[in-house]
Amino acid sequence: MGLPNRGATGPLTRWADPPWTVHGPADAPAIVFLHGAIVLSMWGPQVDRLGDRYRCVVVDLPGHGRLAGQRFGLDVAVEIVRAAIDEAAGGRALVVGLSLGGYVAMALAAEHPERVRGLVVADASLEPRGLGAIGIVAYGWFLRLMPAWLVREVGVGLFRRPYGRRLAAELGVGYDSKAGGSAILQLPGQRFRDRLAAYGGPVLVLNGDRDAIFTAGERRLAGGLPNVAIQRIAGAAHLSSVDRPDEFTAAVATFEASLPA
Repeated sequence: MGLPNRGATGPLTRWADPPWTVHGPADAPAIVFLHGAIVLSMWGPQVDRLGDRYRCVVVDLPGHGRLAGQRFGLDVAVEIVRAAIDEAAGGRALVVGLSLGGYVAMALAAEHPERVRGLVVADASLEPRGLGAIGIVAYGWFLRLMPAWLVREVGVGLFRRPYGRRLAAELGVGYDSKAGGSAILQLPGQRFRDRLAAYGGPVLVLNGDRDAIFTAGERRLAGGLPNVAIQRIAGAAHLSSVDRPDEFTAAVATFEASLPA
């Protein structure tokens, strides 16, 4: 993996081997996709449906894929996505993040609002503070402490029934429970409602209607904030982009079409 060069004052400038892939026309509107913890190869359905008319940039977050050897940190993740937008998306993009990727997307939007044309926060609407932090901490430590091979076998096995063998195998690529657990444990105590407010731009909070924990947190995270819409996808659970790919993709495309140029 190539390391990024740094300018004299420290910010990331360019990557020798970028931790992202690009699909679609260079002059098309850009959409940047940020995956969830553990599951890396999850955006295939959206790239297949959108790659002919959008420039789709799929980023690997720290601890995953091409950045498997790098410890996750929210600030580092934000800088990597910022670099992807600058180098592969023309400096401004609609950013779509699911689960862990949704939290990274909110942090990015607060720090670099000029680079975020719009924001889709998918299945990431639980503010990880107070009672909301307890389940996140428990899940993070479960992933850290359980044997990685067992978590992977169980997880990929569960994918086979709703998604079939081919898609389950794709979702299993880069499946790393310990890296995912470490990333999740960085979230408790963070304030993401404040980040949405600081961003101030157009936001779509998008949840599967069967994702009970995150639908329950929608109003606490986003209720009353300007420029924020909340939408649910019928029949979808936590991996809403995979559970109902047509509906998820349509929601993203409709939201993109509503954004100012």
